[in-house]
Amino acid sequence: MALAESLRMVLAKPHRAGYPFIAGGGAVMVLGLFLGGWLFWPGAMFTAFCLYFFRDPERVPPEQRSAVVAPADGHVVSVERATAPAELGLGEAPLWRVAIFLSVIDVHVNRSPVHGRVTRIAYHPGKFLSANLDKASEENERNGMVIETMGGRLVGCVQIAGLVARRILCDARVGQQLNAGERYGIIRFGSRTDVYLPEGVMPMVRVGQTMVGGETIIADLGA
Repeated sequence: MALAESLRMVLAKPHRAGYPFIAGGGAVMVLGLFLGGWLFWPGAMFTAFCLYFFRDPERVPPEQRSAVVAPADGHVVSVERATAPAELGLGEAPLWRVAIFLSVIDVHVNRSPVHGRVTRIAYHPGKFLSANLDKASEENERNGMVIETMGGRLVGCVQIAGLVARRILCDARVGQQLNAGERYGIIRFGSRTDVYLPEGVMPMVRVGQTMVGGETIIADLGA
């Protein structure tokens, strides 16, 4: 069962953001068939890497409507109170922040942490420090999103570029309704995603814990 699940993960269809890279690698492979193996094999390895990196497996979110789920795969590098980025408009009071680092071998598709309506999307230019550093939340290029739940709670979710990641894609739009676990973007190629919880909501995860985007519960709005 574990082997079958692993195979489904590795062989999952790629996210559309990876199509240009996969096509480019395929083109190099075709050229290699005519010009020699010295070009074919690098093209094949690049294509295989892109198929793996951009894989987009299906996920089954919890039925619990009050659950806050992990917005990405990876491992938790920080659980602490911090002031949300000013562009999110969540105030200056420190909120609980759960930071998830995505290595190049993790699935990089981002998913909505809660059910709700997108009320704000804000891009902020910045540096490209290693995304597992604490200061990456404040200094790196990022794209923030605020979601208002049916109960009026505001949850912040921030996509953060990393040392290698230089492109943040966000498909969500202000006013859009998202379900918990629903895809809304992707970051290439190694990054970080932070979640800012509403005041009074405690995180249920710890540093070092492995996250499964769209499935792992990181907090409960109803607790």
